[in-house]
Parts: sequence; structure tokens; C-alpha cells
Amino acid sequence: MSKVSLFSLPKISMKTWKVWRRDARVFMKTYKVNFVPPALEPILYLLALGFGLGLFVSQIDGVSYPVFIAPALLAISMMNAAFFECTYSSFVRMYYQKTFDAIIATPLNLDEVIFGELLWGATKSTIYGSIVLVVITAFGLASYPASLLIIPFSFLVGMLFSSIAMCFTALSPRIDSLNYPISLFITPMFLVSGTFFPISALPTIIQQFTYIGLPLVHVVDITRALTYGSFDFDLLLNLLWIVVVTVIITIISINLMKRRLIV
Repeated sequence: MSKVSLFSLPKISMKTWKVWRRDARVFMKTYKVNFVPPALEPILYLLALGFGLGLFVSQIDGVSYPVFIAPALLAISMMNAAFFECTYSSFVRMYYQKTFDAIIATPLNLDEVIFGELLWGATKSTIYGSIVLVVITAFGLASYPASLLIIPFSFLVGMLFSSIAMCFTALSPRIDSLNYPISLFITPMFLVSGTFFPISALPTIIQQFTYIGLPLVHVVDITRALTYGSFDFDLLLNLLWIVVVTVIITIISINLMKRRLIV
């Protein structure tokens, strides 16, 4: 295995946007398929859980249940878009289609190829987040103009989960191995990050663990505040956590991929 330091700063130039453009063009060729699921899924969740189960839940934290889970569905959509793009889709481009090999035969270097993948994952998170924002707005569950800040925030969220996903892609020997992070990381985080019930309902030690180790918790807190149109100092701590972890994991993910691809 090549001895690439996990914390080596990547060598990136504006040429990395060529990788982004390539992925964007492929995405737009199947835009009908790509745009329907992110719009349909939150509608189903809102109808089944928000307005269905919500009939048996009076209020949570002073708001109705649909209002409570709507921003969580938005955060989940941003997470899933980036994570699945930079796991399964990136693995296919890397291993089966040999797209990475073809691109590095051009003047682009490997750092730029991987970072371009991360940028596209973040962009896809922004696209899907914007679609879900429109959906929850149609249901009257978003407050404006604060909710507009969700659009740029979703790009940061996308970078966070794209880089986490790329780490798993770099470490997975086969594509079916990617089922492990989905089952052991994404699904539990999906359930206990303040999405469908308040974190305060959990034991204190688990609350502390979620804020230290689960990125979705911070994303849900910020997204919920933006959709409510309410802010407090703790949100700055959430944002700082996301920014710091995103920078660190982005560097690590690029170097892990270099370790895998450079023999």
C-alpha cells in the first residue's frame, strides 16, 4: 500500500470543476428519475408520520409533530443524497467503469478527481435539499426568509457526508461491503439524531455521545432552527463542529482514496 499521509494537504486547482461538470452532465441525462424520488419521499413521510402518527402526538417542544419532523426530513435528504452518491456511485465510477483511471490520464491529478467527486456529492445534497424545502414549504412547514439559508447550508452538509462516504468507499474491498456503513452508521444515526423524537428523551450519556460522534445531530439542530426562524448561541457551536469535522474528514478521505488507488 502506498504510504500516503492521511493529513497531507491535497493539490487542487480549478481543473477539479471538470470532474464536477462530468458528473453533472450524467445526472442531467436522467433528470426525470433523479428529481422524482427526493420530492416524493418527504411527502410520504409527512403524510404517514407527520400527519398520520401526528394525530396521536399533541406537541413536541411546543410545536406540532409535522412541524417538528419536517426539518429532520430535510436534513436526512441532504445526508442521503451526498452519502449514497459518494459510496455506491463513486465506487462504480472508480472500480467498474474505470472513470477515475480515464480522468487521471488527462492533466488532472488524483486529488482533483476525488475532490471533484466530493463537490458533486455536495451539489447533489443541495439539489435534493432544495427540492425537499419546496415540499415542506408547500405544506406550510417552513418559515421565511430564514429557511432560505438552508440552501447554502446544504452544500456544507453535503461536503461533510460526501467526505465521510468517500472514507468508506476507500476502505471497502467490494461494493456490497458498503452495506455495513449503511446498516451500522447511517440507519442508527437516522433514528437517534433528534429526527423523530427529541434527543432529550434519551439517557444523558447517549445524548452526550450523539453530540460528539453523530454529525446528523448538528445538521438537524441547525436545519430545525432555520425552518422555525429561531436562533441561539448553541447553533454556532453546531456550525463550528460541522466546519471543523468537514475540513478534517475531507483531507482524510482524499488521502485514503490515494492510498487505495496509488500502488
